[in-house]
Amino acid sequence: MKTFSFEKLIAWQKARELASEIYKTTKLFPKDELFGLTSQMRRCAVSIASNLAEGSGRNSMKDKARFTEIAFGSALELLNQLILSFDFEYFEEQKYIEIREKITEVTVLINGLYKSQLPK
Repeated sequence: MKTFSFEKLIAWQKARELASEIYKTTKLFPKDELFGLTSQMRRCAVSIASNLAEGSGRNSMKDKARFTEIAFGSALELLNQLILSFDFEYFEEQKYIEIREKITEVTVLINGLYKSQLPK
């Protein structure tokens, strides 16, 4: 089986783990949030990994960097939604800290990837 370049990216691997954690966590949200924060957070988490994957298939470094920027923006959007969910008391503080640390790790990796894609 062929392995694509994005599968080797640590940023993508960590984003994939983050998406899995978001899906597990949002399963516990109130049912009336299904089309609200649950849906939004899941889309954001998937968007991070998806944009890293899509960007890896672009030919120019400028295009690659643009998709990396979008992935970073999705990570920040997810962080905002995590904060709001915590404010609404949808999970305990320990879960908030755990996911926030994962988002931070992903953003640091994405930022490093972005810097490597900029012209020298």
